[in-house]
Amino acid sequence: MATEYHLMADRAGTRLDKYVSEQCPGLSRTQAQKLIAMGYITVNNRVARASLKLVAGDQVAVIIPPATASPLSPESIPLKIVYEDDDLLVIDKPAGLTTHPAPGHPEHTLVNAILAHFPGLSVLSDSVRPGIVHRLDKDTSGLIIIAKNNAARLDLIEQFRTRAVVKTYLTLVRGRLTPEWGVIEAPIGRDPRNRKRMAVVHEGREARTEYRVIKYIGDYTLLEIKPQTGRTHQIRVHLAAIGYPVVGDATYGVKSPYLSRQFLHAHRLGFRLPSTGESVEFTSPLPPDLEQALKNLA
Repeated sequence: MATEYHLMADRAGTRLDKYVSEQCPGLSRTQAQKLIAMGYITVNNRVARASLKLVAGDQVAVIIPPATASPLSPESIPLKIVYEDDDLLVIDKPAGLTTHPAPGHPEHTLVNAILAHFPGLSVLSDSVRPGIVHRLDKDTSGLIIIAKNNAARLDLIEQFRTRAVVKTYLTLVRGRLTPEWGVIEAPIGRDPRNRKRMAVVHEGREARTEYRVIKYIGDYTLLEIKPQTGRTHQIRVHLAAIGYPVVGDATYGVKSPYLSRQFLHAHRLGFRLPSTGESVEFTSPLPPDLEQALKNLA
């Protein structure tokens, strides 16, 4: 059975996580942060952040649910953290790292790496994908946001839903794409001939991808891509559908002697900070393997 505490703060200025850990026997500050992230701890009947400074007289309700075994474990995998606050992390994900556990990839994922950095992530509502508000394919590098509490997660999901998040990718395709600016609009769904792939299909979901030519390199084109919807494999499927496949993409594109993965990099990410509403933007330069591929083609 769950254990409950109903407390009244007797002093001002103490952080919520610190106060709860002091008042609840056997509860560490890290465990308190986990419960706050899950929404099990409220202040004056409202969900709050761990960093909230209490005011004397605040009513703090704590529910400690029965212990359950987590399917996830922390792993010491190096992370390149571009930004961090109480609500979220922005990570520059390397190629080759799966975002979250899935069939065939039960461990050694970005989520496992983040759990070692921030243990409180393990109690967010999705037990296999805690903190995940969007994803990057395993072999796509670049910027990804991880929410550190449920309030931030819901706020960011809403920003993605309303297309308030600006995502910009860099990709290299085979062929000289013209015109130099355009929008690809074609519905995407499961490929009826191969359910492991996506394809442009009449009954698919709306998908829209904006592109701009950065430069031509021989018979290749370096593009800036702004997906305006978030369908699975959207950029790769759309570019292949118009005859300009992504270089190095083993599923939809063309192989390259210069690359062991697809030339696709999440270069820029802009959104509003959940706690303040401030607009922020982060950028990530092309990683060395993609830079070298461009040099080899020049």
